Amino acid sequence: MSAVSTHIEKELLQRAAGGDEAAFTELFMLYKFKLYGYIYRLTQSQEMAEDVVQDVFLKLWKDRHTLTGIDHLGPYIFRMAQNLSINAFRRMAKETAIIRQLLTGQEDFSPSTPETELAFKEMESLFKKAIDQLPAQQKKVYHLSREEGLKYNEIAERLQISAGTVKNHMIQLLRTLREQLENNRHHPAGLYCFLLVIAAFEK
Repeated sequence: MSAVSTHIEKELLQRAAGGDEAAFTELFMLYKFKLYGYIYRLTQSQEMAEDVVQDVFLKLWKDRHTLTGIDHLGPYIFRMAQNLSINAFRRMAKETAIIRQLLTGQEDFSPSTPETELAFKEMESLFKKAIDQLPAQQKKVYHLSREEGLKYNEIAERLQISAGTVKNHMIQLLRTLREQLENNRHHPAGLYCFLLVIAAFEK
C-alpha cells in the first residue's frame, strides 16, 4: 500500500472508529474480495470463506473503538481471519465426531465440555428430525441399514423388493438428508454431514 493510500486508510479507520458507517463500508469494499480469496485458498470452502469474511467485519464494527490503534488493517484482518478459520475447523472436527457417532452408534465419542455436550445434543436433535421427516419406505431402509446393519440385498429380501429399488431408496434418502442438513447452516456444513452419511451406508 502506498504512503498516500496508507494515509487514506488511517483516516478511514479514524472515521469508522467514531461510528462513520460510510467510512467503514469503504474499508469493507477495499478488503472483502482479497480476504475472501485468502480464506477460500485456506479452506477450499465457499461457505466458510463467506462466513469468515462476515465474522471479521462484524467483529471490527463491534469493536470499532479500537480501530484507531491499528497501523495496517490488511495484516491485522488477515491474521484475524486465519484464527477464525482455525477455530472453525476445530469446531467442525468436533461436530464431525458427533455426526459419526450418531450415524454409526459407536460409543467412542464422549462430550468432554459443556459446549461439546450442547453441540452433541443439538446435532442429535437435528439428525433425528431429518430422519423423522423421511418418507416411510426410506425410513425403513435407513433403520434396516443403520440399526440392523443389513446390506442392500438383505434389505431387499426383508422388504420383498428388488435390490435396485433399495438402491434407489438409498439415493433418495441421502439426497433428502443432505437437503435437511444443508438447510441448517448454523450447524456443521452439510457437505461434511453428507459424506459421513454416505460412509455410514456404504456396504
